[in-house]
Amino acid sequence: MVARDKPWLFRTYAGHSTATESNKLYRSNLAKGQTGLSVAFDLPTQTGYDSDHPLARGEVGKVGVPISHLGDMRTLFDGIPLAEMNTSMTINACAAWLLSLYIATADEQGADRTKLQGTTQNDIIKEYLSRGTYVFPPAPSMRLTKDTIIFTTEYLPRWNPMNVCSYHLQEAGATPVQELAFALANAIAILDTVKRSGEAEGKVFGEVVGRISFFVNAGMRFITEMCKMRAFVDLWDEICVNRYGITDAKQKLFRYGVQVNSLGLTEQQPENNVYRILLEMLAVTLSKGARARAVQLPAWNEALGLPRSFDQQWSLRMQQVLAYETDLLEYGDIFDGSIEIARKVEQLKEEARAELAQIDAMGGAVAAIENSYMKQQLVESNTRRLEAIERGEQVVVGVNRWTETEPSPLTTGEGAILTVPEGVEAEQIARLQAWREARDSKAVAAALAALKSAAQEGRNIMEPSIVCAKAGITTGEWGTCLREVFGEYRAPTGVGRAARVDTQGLDEVRKGVDAVSEKIGRRIKFLVGKPGLDGHSNGAEQIAVRARDCGMEVVYEGIRLTPAEIVNAALEESVHVIGLSILSGSHVPLVRDVMDRLRAEGLSDIPVVVGGIIPPEDEVQLKGFGVTAVYTPKNFELNRIMADIVAIVDRQAQKAA
Repeated sequence: MVARDKPWLFRTYAGHSTATESNKLYRSNLAKGQTGLSVAFDLPTQTGYDSDHPLARGEVGKVGVPISHLGDMRTLFDGIPLAEMNTSMTINACAAWLLSLYIATADEQGADRTKLQGTTQNDIIKEYLSRGTYVFPPAPSMRLTKDTIIFTTEYLPRWNPMNVCSYHLQEAGATPVQELAFALANAIAILDTVKRSGEAEGKVFGEVVGRISFFVNAGMRFITEMCKMRAFVDLWDEICVNRYGITDAKQKLFRYGVQVNSLGLTEQQPENNVYRILLEMLAVTLSKGARARAVQLPAWNEALGLPRSFDQQWSLRMQQVLAYETDLLEYGDIFDGSIEIARKVEQLKEEARAELAQIDAMGGAVAAIENSYMKQQLVESNTRRLEAIERGEQVVVGVNRWTETEPSPLTTGEGAILTVPEGVEAEQIARLQAWREARDSKAVAAALAALKSAAQEGRNIMEPSIVCAKAGITTGEWGTCLREVFGEYRAPTGVGRAARVDTQGLDEVRKGVDAVSEKIGRRIKFLVGKPGLDGHSNGAEQIAVRARDCGMEVVYEGIRLTPAEIVNAALEESVHVIGLSILSGSHVPLVRDVMDRLRAEGLSDIPVVVGGIIPPEDEVQLKGFGVTAVYTPKNFELNRIMADIVAIVDRQAQKAA
């Protein structure tokens, strides 16, 4: 038999509804051959709110599992021995808290903390740039990340406390060079923070560097993406040696996991996504010297809604077929010596070094967030990508070419799309209230006081957080305590005010904007709002940019607005049309709330349009609430959407007249 390399970890990003249902899913996936867990938390959990907080309305259990306290975490991992598991947790602003709950659960199982293996994503910088689940300002957020790094280096030596996540940068439109440079600038900012603290000197700092991992993305241009991964390996080695003096080969190894691109999954002809996912996986597995340590693949139908167990199994089997049925793992790096590959890798490295130098000259990644440089770059590159698709310069099969199609038996029939049951939120809130009532109130008060003191005095937050977990503190109570100490933050949107004059295909739309604006006596004013906790702002940003370029006056204040704040902005700004962007699946309750509040304020004459991943039956329901138009990922032509909005305002003006 030919010697074979050990395959990467097989993961599936999963979690929804309740801890009980997610536990069933995990145990089922492990039985099917999955070798690591990847936990998806719902948005209230990710942003430090309990399930009964007003901002959590409609969001509980939608994009992940709600974890409000130790009891939920205990249920989530029931029957799963944590000392034997490799667990990845996609959590950032509240990483210290969820890791504390995980450690407390492991302690209850009698697990040796030194045997715990896994990763907390814990990448707050990319949250400010792309995903949006930040809570605190940059300085205290970096301090919390530093605290988890210091704690795990000492007590959980097999845990990756920081997973530099360029995945969401690509989802926000990053080019390969931007993904390289922004992610590496992010890692530098974290390591510089640890070094400045003086809490990790000499050999300890080497251990810190050795536990930093990365979580990357891979798109359809899989040769370029594979070269990007080889460039990552080389550039990280340079940074470790030249900036930090790390010479130990193990400590400076570029270790990464991957989820391939979800941005490119299409609602139209979704069966094509199977091939896209396979090709993207090749980018992170073919090159042995730059092969992923863990791979999780999206399901083919994620542009339609939550994947079912079968859909996730399909993605898992794709990995297993590649690892066990092919001869991939029997060879060294098949690209070594390739002139073309070497040329592309050097080009990416050279351009990434130049971008890194520019960010460094600004004062590093945190400064480049606060001055909006990196966010603006992402918005602009995403704008160029979308415009290329609209013009047909970037071909997307089934979307802008070869759109004729046969009906798909995969997307029809009852149960074709998994939905979260209506009663999940109420049941979760009832369990939460019962948990609060059963606690020792004195132990709760003492644990929260100790947590607050540690935060105020600059002491490591981890031990007090573990004590809080064991005392029964909830996610919202932990979040509220630290909000009181650190404050909250609203990141720059990256959406500029000046319209671009070079946008193609807008002449007719601009004429329409001018004509309708003249008719109503002032410039069309368009409010783009993101209600709830959904931080996926790419779509809202692109709508805001295109509306501005069409000549409309745009009101866009960023993510995480309450329905009341959106309605108040509509009133104060005297807007002509409202656009709501919701991708978390919470569109029905949030839109209903906005429409009810508009009627209560006497603003029911303002037309409302909604964008998101919205099933046809929900579209009918939204229009029943009074929504004028609904747009989903299949509506990729932004100019056409702009023309629709102009026509909607025009019809409303004629009706009012």
